[in-house]
Amino acid sequence: MLSLTHGHTRKYYQTLNDNPKLEWVAVYAETETVKNNFLKWGYDIPCYMDEKEMFDKHPDIEAVVMASANYIHLRQFRECAKRGIHVLSMKIPTFDMDEYAEIEELVEKSGIVCHVELEMHYNPVTTRLYEMIARNELGKISAINATNITLSPVWAFPWQGIPEQSYGKRVSLKPGDKRFRGGALSDHPHVFDMIRWLTNSEFDYVYAEAGPNIRQDIEVEDILLVNGKMKNGVSFLFDPSWSRLEERLEVPAPGWEIFPKRMEVNLAISGENGVILADCFGPNVYHNGKPNDRYTVQYTYFDEWIGMMDEFVDCVRNKKMPKINLKWHRKTIEAMNACYESISSGKPVCL
Repeated sequence: MLSLTHGHTRKYYQTLNDNPKLEWVAVYAETETVKNNFLKWGYDIPCYMDEKEMFDKHPDIEAVVMASANYIHLRQFRECAKRGIHVLSMKIPTFDMDEYAEIEELVEKSGIVCHVELEMHYNPVTTRLYEMIARNELGKISAINATNITLSPVWAFPWQGIPEQSYGKRVSLKPGDKRFRGGALSDHPHVFDMIRWLTNSEFDYVYAEAGPNIRQDIEVEDILLVNGKMKNGVSFLFDPSWSRLEERLEVPAPGWEIFPKRMEVNLAISGENGVILADCFGPNVYHNGKPNDRYTVQYTYFDEWIGMMDEFVDCVRNKKMPKINLKWHRKTIEAMNACYESISSGKPVCL
């Protein structure tokens, strides 16, 4: 694993440790704080403070989880491509489309596999929705309303609140606004990806607005709404906000969330034959108890990471193209950039 500074990092610890198809070789920690946090989990895995030292000492490494801030992905892709190391990349390879093109070229020329982490494809609720739509059970789809709302990871993973590290550069959200691109929208590509997958269509136009922040002390956006239409005529309304409040813990742990939920990924799909509502993370246990004798969530749901990592292994071993590859994901990143352009201009943006 590289860097260990992404919000999904801790989940990968468990997946790499438990999945029998994987042999966890080493990790690179970006800072002493990150290293100390990793060591607390008790994994008997070598931890390095230099990624090149890790690669040099472990030539048997075949693949990495790129669990790093968005702004250093290109540098890490260059290193992995040079060494022929396959990559499971976090959700945003880069927002800079010139950099994105270079990453695509690096992957193609080196022959490595690059799988972009969008684990909702392996969620059984969304898989069932996909199958129902493919069987035309709802008839012609007219609209999709989707939420991807969470608490903010900024306190545990500070780079997500630093525009230069999250968005890649410092770009004002809109004229006269003191906030910058790189907040909640940049953390939540899932809804943009899911509607493309579920409708088998691409974006026609998007219109986005950012509301007043509920966290006054961060300089990126935390509340926004996006609507628009797909090229096949399906209308959509997305809420990809950090609208769930959190305890400002430096290390994610039980008790991080404040009532009512840590996150919600919900979909409402309207078709000519009916409407279906789906709560993709519903089966959890909520209780008052440890660590602070107050509201806490205990996750009990299925593990999408298992299916995603199994596909990644299959693609590496059998030289296959991942379902969520860079070419596929480019359209999602382009739509998210269009949302930022819409917030800035106050107008719809066509794609």
